[in-house]
Amino acid sequence: MTKDFNIRDSLWDSTFPFHSSISDDLIMIADSFDLSLSSPTNPGPMRFSDIIGESNSVIDLMFLCLGSVELDNHSILPNCRLSSDHAPLIIDIPIVDEFIPTSKFAIPPKSEYETKFIKNVISNFSELDTSHIKTIDDLESIVNQLSVIIDQMWVKNAKKSRYSKHSKQWWSESCRSTLLAYRMERSCENWKSFKSAVKNAKRSFFDDKIQEIANKSRGPWKLMNWVKKRKLPAIEAIKYNDQPCLTPESLWNALHNTFNTALHRQVNVEILNEIKPKPSLNWGSFSKFEFLSAISSCADSSAPSPDRLTWCYKTRV
Repeated sequence: MTKDFNIRDSLWDSTFPFHSSISDDLIMIADSFDLSLSSPTNPGPMRFSDIIGESNSVIDLMFLCLGSVELDNHSILPNCRLSSDHAPLIIDIPIVDEFIPTSKFAIPPKSEYETKFIKNVISNFSELDTSHIKTIDDLESIVNQLSVIIDQMWVKNAKKSRYSKHSKQWWSESCRSTLLAYRMERSCENWKSFKSAVKNAKRSFFDDKIQEIANKSRGPWKLMNWVKKRKLPAIEAIKYNDQPCLTPESLWNALHNTFNTALHRQVNVEILNEIKPKPSLNWGSFSKFEFLSAISSCADSSAPSPDRLTWCYKTRV
């Protein structure tokens, strides 16, 4: 900050009307936020006095990010102050163009695309020769081949969809086909077919959600947000020395006496040497059925690895 002090002194020695302690406070605040005093591209006064005979002064300052290349200086616009006695300070902030995708590739669940994807992955997996895996390099080669197969089958069967405010999770291929049929003919029968397809898609989707919440997460209260269990205040459930803690002082006393009782107590760690170490255990063997049973309770929406295969695919592949 030596350079900033020199800039400040050269600007403020004859023009800044305040006491030097204020400038030291400003520099201290700027240091705490990792800022530095910015030098203007066109040095000059920033406050123009209306009193005849009184000189103009430098009173408005700008602090920018320390060591930044884009935000290194600012400009003074004395001709744009209009009726004000202060000239505006401007700075150009570069904004990098960001690409926002409007579509994505996905495989709709319970669709023909998902069925083809699983069949293609299984058929390609069965053609791999895994009988000659003897080294780590052989294993890595097989794993890389599996990854390539999954990526290729995903690109082959994934469907491109666009982001929209009208997108619904329950929307199915039946809804899309019946809607296209209605738009082609505009008949009442096609409209009834579309409404029936939408009703069936909603019912199937939400029935699956109810089963997932009720059976997997074991939380039936999540299905009824409007009648959740009433939670008692935390202080009503806390007791210390058989006395309820109903005030902040009693809560602090219980917390302090519970967790800080051994604060200054000496502990002899040498007694740990008397404990005999237990023998290490080998990894127990398990069957494919045990593995599938263990991962069946995982959420289908989780992704255990970056290969686009969720748990629902892994249990079937």
